[in-house]
Amino acid sequence: MFSSATPSPLLSVPHYRNPNPNHSSKLSFTRRHLLFLSTSSLSVSSPLSSSAIPQPPPPPDTTVTDRVYMDFSICPTSFRPEADDCHDSLPLGRLVIGLYGHLVPLTVSNFKAMCTGSSGSSYKNTLVQKIFPGQFFVAGRQGRRDKGEVRPPLDLARNTETVDSRAFALRHSKAGVVSLCLSENDDDDESKLNPEYRNVEFLITTGPGPCPQLDNRNIVFGSVLEGLDVITAIASIPTYRPAERIRQLNDLAEFLGDDRAPIARATWNKPLKTVYISDCGELKVTKPSLSPSLLP
Repeated sequence: MFSSATPSPLLSVPHYRNPNPNHSSKLSFTRRHLLFLSTSSLSVSSPLSSSAIPQPPPPPDTTVTDRVYMDFSICPTSFRPEADDCHDSLPLGRLVIGLYGHLVPLTVSNFKAMCTGSSGSSYKNTLVQKIFPGQFFVAGRQGRRDKGEVRPPLDLARNTETVDSRAFALRHSKAGVVSLCLSENDDDDESKLNPEYRNVEFLITTGPGPCPQLDNRNIVFGSVLEGLDVITAIASIPTYRPAERIRQLNDLAEFLGDDRAPIARATWNKPLKTVYISDCGELKVTKPSLSPSLLP
């Protein structure tokens, strides 16, 4: 008789041996592998991944493709621009201007043509029309040649960049910024009515601070590379500034529709000395990376 405390050999359960002792290790490896794959797939599809973050647009191309020069002088006596004559002129100095031909090629091409005279007109012997102290000065106004204004050019391309938002990317952030006058343009009305009208009036900032009121309203196409002292000299020339009472009366006249109000304002900020561009042209540079020669 078998004791009740001793299990029967028929009822005993044999010990199960795993025929594949490496099974558990393979299973754990597979779990780790799956976990890694799931984590990787989540990181790729995550909205916070670097590929999903919008990249900023590239900065404007301000490579200097061309260089022009402008000589400025003061005429202390009678100035006869139609005769290209001023006795005893006092030179102020030369500006060397670098042009951004990759950024605004049409604006640069037209400005360079006005400096060389290839457009049938030129900035030479034309006046600095207005000076806004601590801000900028304006030159290149179209109108009557005998008044020191620019003769309307005959052979310039129509500038479609004036309606291209990309042309307004640069700011008037410092002294020496050169831009095409749009908001500040005051060309003769008769010139603007011409179907072949081309705007060539320009401004140069004088500093010392930025001019944010000009941003997004005028096309920056270059900067002064040499001659900031000349800009300072032009900015220091006294201008006609009406008294506050006259300004208030002019505002009232404009409100009432008096056509004489804008005519009167045209004389404001005009220099009290005759400042003019005595010469201008293109500087030939063999390698743009080198400093230009100051010889025309």
